[in-house]
Amino acid sequence: MIRPKGNVRWIICALLFFATTINYIDRQIIGILKPTLEQELGWSEIDYGNIVFWFQAAYGLGLLACGPLIDRLGTRAGYAAAIGLWSSAAMLHAFVRTPFGFSGARFLLGLGEAANFPAAIKTVAEWFPRQERALAAGILNAGANVGAIATPIVVPLLTIYFGWEAAFLVTGMLGFVWLLAWLVFYRPLASHPRVSESERAYIDADAAAEPVVRVPWRRLFVQRPTWAFAIAKFLTDPVWYLFLFWLPDFLSKQYQLDLKTFGPPLIAVYLLADAGSIGGGWLSSALMKRGFSVNAARKIALLACALCVVPVLSATGTSNLLAAVAVLGLAAAAHQGWSSNLYAVVSDTVPRSSVASVMGIGGAAGAIGGMIMAQYVGHALESFGSYWPVFLWASSAYLVALGILHLLLPRIGVAEA
Repeated sequence: MIRPKGNVRWIICALLFFATTINYIDRQIIGILKPTLEQELGWSEIDYGNIVFWFQAAYGLGLLACGPLIDRLGTRAGYAAAIGLWSSAAMLHAFVRTPFGFSGARFLLGLGEAANFPAAIKTVAEWFPRQERALAAGILNAGANVGAIATPIVVPLLTIYFGWEAAFLVTGMLGFVWLLAWLVFYRPLASHPRVSESERAYIDADAAAEPVVRVPWRRLFVQRPTWAFAIAKFLTDPVWYLFLFWLPDFLSKQYQLDLKTFGPPLIAVYLLADAGSIGGGWLSSALMKRGFSVNAARKIALLACALCVVPVLSATGTSNLLAAVAVLGLAAAAHQGWSSNLYAVVSDTVPRSSVASVMGIGGAAGAIGGMIMAQYVGHALESFGSYWPVFLWASSAYLVALGILHLLLPRIGVAEA
């Protein structure tokens, strides 16, 4: 395929990357501030678990609602409304003090943040040919890791010098900066004034093989691609939520790190995750360019990622911080590479007009898994004071998910209406 003149699609991808970065800063800040807020506001482990639970509940509800809404409104309007809501909710945290108040603020945050990945993956499906989608998904997904890297750098500094309230206010305002850039630059592919004809033709090269008919939302629930994606998200998303919301606490309990010292280990973990996100997306794209089928390329990449998570169990049994960071970073990298390819599977198997809806359904399943995780970890820590059972489950979740995905989708190919 001849390379086109123009790279507007990659500018769009950069905007998706930055939106995801902001999304994860606003999401992860509660985990960074957990030890501080527990001390200042008197929270218990169960209080914190409940706060995370209500974020996950809203995230799941939001994903079910926002998918069909974005498919109807389009990504420009849908994305704008979502980031406006979640940025406002992020700033609201600065004005509450009780677990109930934080639960309400996190609930609103979850509703808004739910739209990010359905809107982003729908945008990728509309702006990239099939052979570039996993790479584009990997790049935007890397924004999650950049957000996770930036948070332990920025939030402790803001908290130490200005108080934890300032951390929520400053990070919340970033979303409104992005919103302005999105409204100024983004237009649909067909009407974007900066897209050359050769780039538009390159992007639409797969369009003839991908039906544009809209699939009724209820009908999506009887299709195998929807169930394959939803089950995989249900089993594996909670592992990522474990890293986001409990990794600072794990480092604090296991290695006696605090707000001033757990930044470097967290940064190392998420730098590795960043490499995994892009590398995992690159792997399946590279295999396809070398003649592998879509089915083989996606599943080889997913298997490689699943195997790399297995050693994470050893993190709970070592007193060596460097060794723990290495296996945690490998697992985080594998999760992000896994996600990049799993998102690409949706665009491979679902019509473009229904991508956001299926992303929403799968994301809701992942949020339900995260809700179960939030309640389980909170009670496990209160009762046993150990992360070992949680990491045991995390180490095997991806292999189980891949086995189920293969049974439901023995051949990943052209999307069907």
